[in-house]
Amino acid sequence: MLRARLMPCLFATLLAVTFAALLADPALGCAQNSPDAQPPARSAVDVRLQVVSSLPGSLHAVPAVAWLTPLPGTGVPPFLPQGHYTLLQKNRMFTPHLQVIPVGSIVQFPNADPFYHNVFSLFEGKRFDLGLYEAGSSKSVTFPRVGVSYIFCNIHPEMSAVIITLSTPLNSIADSRNSFVLHGVPPGDYRLHLWIEGVPQSFLDGLTRTVHVSSHDLDLGAFRAPIAQSATMQHMNKFGNSYDKKSQSPY
Repeated sequence: MLRARLMPCLFATLLAVTFAALLADPALGCAQNSPDAQPPARSAVDVRLQVVSSLPGSLHAVPAVAWLTPLPGTGVPPFLPQGHYTLLQKNRMFTPHLQVIPVGSIVQFPNADPFYHNVFSLFEGKRFDLGLYEAGSSKSVTFPRVGVSYIFCNIHPEMSAVIITLSTPLNSIADSRNSFVLHGVPPGDYRLHLWIEGVPQSFLDGLTRTVHVSSHDLDLGAFRAPIAQSATMQHMNKFGNSYDKKSQSPY
């Protein structure tokens, strides 16, 4: 009889304790393995895109860079130089052909060929002329502002490279399939920029667009551009003249 009278009291006490625990931690009342549960929001996501050619023929792997610049109200980590960067001259080639560096970076230009080179750039990113320098020596250049620098040799017209100086770490160089993945993008609003070798800047400006990034990965799809089959970069020498094809370089 006594036991029968105590049971309702014990049940009420247990119910009160359970209710108090739920108030202290509401998550205890959620089914952890519910099929309707949404994945947690992420603080940074991946943004993907691809470039395709609007011209006929199969598209080769083209040097290209995509980057996001944050709009007001969107914060991103700083893009700071990490030591020195190198653009090697060897076998009458620049290696790497394309690289992205932070504003304020110092780039070394070592000459690993057994002859002279004369590295120069007369374009928007950084204008410089390193003059003639011999095998085994190196010179350096600081890139203090955002821009695209086209690098050439005044002696060897076949040598070319591109250095893109950015203020944002949210950038990606195209892979062999002309695809980009920008990792670690915080949610917010951005301007998307593209640089594709051989495509006029006026056309590239038209590809720029505003992008909103939420808490989930974003695929922007394909961007079409008039990408030529030939990757040869035509240019003048540092004096603005054509290279003399008849003369033989002593270097």
